[in-house]
Amino acid sequence: MQRLASLLCVSAISCASCLYAETRLQYQGLTFHLDESSGRYGFAAGAGDIVTPDGSAGVLLGGEPVRFKRVNATSSTVSLEGSTTSGKRMSLRVTLSAHCADLEVSVAEPGAELRFQTSGASPAYGLADHAVYRAKYENAGGQSFTTDVTGFSDDAFLSGQGISRLVSNFVIYPRQQFAELLIDPTTKIVHTSAQQIVQGVKRAPAKVHLYYFFGEPHAIYAEYLRVRRAAGYKVEMPKYQAFGVGWEAFGALGWETNTNTVRDSVDHYLKDGYPLTWMVIGSGFWPAEPETMHETTSFGYWDKTKYPDPKALIQHFRDEGLAVMLGLRITFIVGGPYSDEGVKHGYFLTENGQAKVYKGGWPKQPYYLLDAHNPAALDWYIGLVKKWQDYGINGWKEDFYGYAGYDLRDDKVDPTNDRLFAQKQLIIERNGYLSSNGDLHRINDFNYNQQQDRGPVNALAFAYSGFPYVYPDIVGGTFGENHFSTNRTPKMEMYMMRNARWASLHASMGMGEPPWSFRKEVSDVMLASAQFHARIVPYLYSNARKANADGYPWTMTPLPIAFPDDANVHGRENSTTRGYEWLIGDSMLAAPLYGDDYLSATSRDIYLPEGRWMDYDTGKIYEGKQMLKDFAMPVNKTPVFIGGSGITLEKINGETRICVYPVGKASTVQLTLPESEQVITVKVPAIRSIATVKVTNSGAAVATRTDGHAITFVPRAGASYVVTGGE
Repeated sequence: MQRLASLLCVSAISCASCLYAETRLQYQGLTFHLDESSGRYGFAAGAGDIVTPDGSAGVLLGGEPVRFKRVNATSSTVSLEGSTTSGKRMSLRVTLSAHCADLEVSVAEPGAELRFQTSGASPAYGLADHAVYRAKYENAGGQSFTTDVTGFSDDAFLSGQGISRLVSNFVIYPRQQFAELLIDPTTKIVHTSAQQIVQGVKRAPAKVHLYYFFGEPHAIYAEYLRVRRAAGYKVEMPKYQAFGVGWEAFGALGWETNTNTVRDSVDHYLKDGYPLTWMVIGSGFWPAEPETMHETTSFGYWDKTKYPDPKALIQHFRDEGLAVMLGLRITFIVGGPYSDEGVKHGYFLTENGQAKVYKGGWPKQPYYLLDAHNPAALDWYIGLVKKWQDYGINGWKEDFYGYAGYDLRDDKVDPTNDRLFAQKQLIIERNGYLSSNGDLHRINDFNYNQQQDRGPVNALAFAYSGFPYVYPDIVGGTFGENHFSTNRTPKMEMYMMRNARWASLHASMGMGEPPWSFRKEVSDVMLASAQFHARIVPYLYSNARKANADGYPWTMTPLPIAFPDDANVHGRENSTTRGYEWLIGDSMLAAPLYGDDYLSATSRDIYLPEGRWMDYDTGKIYEGKQMLKDFAMPVNKTPVFIGGSGITLEKINGETRICVYPVGKASTVQLTLPESEQVITVKVPAIRSIATVKVTNSGAAVATRTDGHAITFVPRAGASYVVTGGE
């Protein structure tokens, strides 16, 4: 297919010589075509098809195909009126831009099912939590996991299936250079296969937008970001502190949290050299009696025996430089604090005019749900949150779950996260629709006793879906909750090491089960993993700034997105091949040994894309576009290769330094320091050796040193550097 960027701009045309004919709209090389008699439609670029029509129908309203008649057209838009055999009516306005088609439908009588369908494409990527929580994956035993969602079919696409919470129905087809998204927070219809693609909504509102995005992945993600924000779904810039190493009480202590256990565990981590920057007291801080207090919406109430002076405890951690978070939900136990007030003022979701009572996974007692889309209710809720902020709490692990069986909107928590983020609170996001209104995107609880391929597939599916600030849950999961034995077995120890290595390569990692309770070899690997994560956090965060600006998943770029035309990168992110690899920026290739074979595996087949790649530990150089068969991956190995431009940003002995590795082709790289948005520019030639590398700034020599296999220097925000030598 001819690249979209090179196509010529032509005017809009349409055939209206008969009652039902073909409508064609062309704009900047992109063509939309629709057969008016059947409603079948597709897209083309130049002489090549991108999306071809379905064999049976194009738009269905209430289960019936819609026929169309063109009303008018401009250079970039065409408007049509449509009707079904039974008389259902709708209008369709198609607007084309360079990389996007907006199909805007207005339904005469809202409430009917609306579907758009075309022929299929494969491979397909995305669907966030649904990629691993669809119906055929509900039971943990014996199933396969894959990031390729070809074959996915769901006529009730909504959060709450399995324990899916973070939702996007954006699906990208990078080999065919298009993606698709129908925006609606209610029950959707999503099918994607090699034969047919369907997106729709079960009960259409008065107006529906279906978007197609076209071009290279960079262009597609930029358009995806634009339409998310235009539709009111916030995509926020995360905070640097969130990208550090964290600690979660639930993983370390289970329910046994109190002033002493929390303080002693966190301080032990710090004493042992763990570079913690945030912590979560997610459970057990509320009063023990009565049970109606057992909830994160017992705002301002602490158990007086376990937490006699919470303000002093929180200040202790704040003095150590930690953000201190609590768990937070939108559930209010019936009979609990503030519930009567919420009922009285109409702050909860209702049914038949009364506050609806729900039952779910947590809390165990019946509860009401905040109507977060009610401005008065939202103001009330944020006012209650302040009762805990007054103690010094400055962050939240948003944690509503267990609501399967209720048709709740996918954006039920978005308004609360929007408001808390605007207050500069640190947010671990777990629910939401299209929005990125938290600092981290946390996959669902990922524990030792689960199928271990779910974690990497879940994390990569988040990145495909536009949620790239992935936090892969606590290292080790919930060892302290008495779900399984805490006797230290060889399997458990290997798990801790492999899990820590894998977790260290994400936007953030969190600690739980005490490393000091394992053998020294195990605790050494866990500490090295945490310290390596802290080392690359400046590079992760610089790429987070880029992702927030252009939508591309720079902090975790799956290889099919980075190299869509390389057939070797497709079909590897699954529980058969276990080719779980991704780019961090353009220069770091993460290639951890992970999956359900963690106990026995000692090597992986690692694919190196185009370019030159250096083993981070040994410095050995490999040419790209090759598979390293049975590449040894012992637990003490850093599972990273350096390639691309060869320029990174790493924290070494307390200093943030630019690192120049001898692998890159001639390029110009832009980075930012954690504390500044001012862009640093580094112009670098093709380097084969660091022996003769020199760095200048405005012609003046810059002090450099050798760190590992790189030449490094301390950059200044906004400065420009020229690298020479390296032949």
